[in-house]
Amino acid sequence: MSAGGLSLLIFAQPNQFHGLKTIGLVVYIVNIIIFSLVTMTMAARFMFHTGEMVRSLTHPREGFFFPTFFLSIATIITSTQRYAIPDNHVGLEWAIQAAFWIYVALTAVLAIGQYSYVFAVHSLNLQSFMPTLILPIFPIMLSGTIASVIASTQPEIAAMPILIAGLTCQGLGMSVAILMYSHMIGRLIQSGLPNREHRPGLFMCVGPPAFTALALIGMANGVPDSIKELGIEKSIIRVIAVLVAISLWALSLWWFGIAVVAVVSSPPKYFHLGWWSMVFPNTGFTLATISIGKELASGSLQWVTTGMSICMVLIFGFVFVNLVRAVWVQDIMYPGRDENVEDH
Repeated sequence: MSAGGLSLLIFAQPNQFHGLKTIGLVVYIVNIIIFSLVTMTMAARFMFHTGEMVRSLTHPREGFFFPTFFLSIATIITSTQRYAIPDNHVGLEWAIQAAFWIYVALTAVLAIGQYSYVFAVHSLNLQSFMPTLILPIFPIMLSGTIASVIASTQPEIAAMPILIAGLTCQGLGMSVAILMYSHMIGRLIQSGLPNREHRPGLFMCVGPPAFTALALIGMANGVPDSIKELGIEKSIIRVIAVLVAISLWALSLWWFGIAVVAVVSSPPKYFHLGWWSMVFPNTGFTLATISIGKELASGSLQWVTTGMSICMVLIFGFVFVNLVRAVWVQDIMYPGRDENVEDH
């Protein structure tokens, strides 16, 4: 998920240099390899241990990590459009279009199904509310991000349905995220910051408004010129998209500041998968900043985003090294030391 976001971030850089796209392509390929290996090992886990898949999906904590599978799929679809599909390739245009609609259908089932199960079975109190509860709605929200990337490459007759579906899904995801934010803020006011081991998870709150800002600008730019036939000016759509995107970007910035203060004031001692929240949502935040900088034609802001991108690469490396170390010292992926048990 984070590696896929990193490949998109490399592609979107406003200040390019020779070989940068090649680096992004390498990251894209490495991401597919990582995704394939992790998927195969997870499948092996569920095959060798009867009933483990059901226990994983229904666990009140581990189950919320299941949607990250679809988030990874979203980054693969968008990265494939960026790196692997040549312009005006009719066959692959249809393939990516089919992938989009299948993704929308599956993530809609996930958004309704997992929340329905949680509401019916689990009884979660406000004191234990964590940003991971946003995850089931996150994949369908990224339908808007996918639409913003692929719409401009599709025939006009296919682009508009994709954009409308993307906007619908993006609006749904952002609306549910706002509802979750109210509970999260209530939990912070009533019970204070989370345990130090899970404070990096607060960065998850940065993602929804950031990816929505990114998607709105991308979808506005992807609107076909034939929209004029409906009496709507594309330029007006773009202006509205930028204004809304800047407002949402500010919300992401606020959550980013809250998360930074929380983590710096009490850094976690043990590695948890929630550390990856410092990468993927912040990658969306950086991508949104890049898009806003390009729309405002601000050279200074674009250089700021270059610095942000370098920071994201460093954070990715830091989290990845700590992930490997955690496996080596048996902090994760060992009995009693995983996401389905309590803290150390």
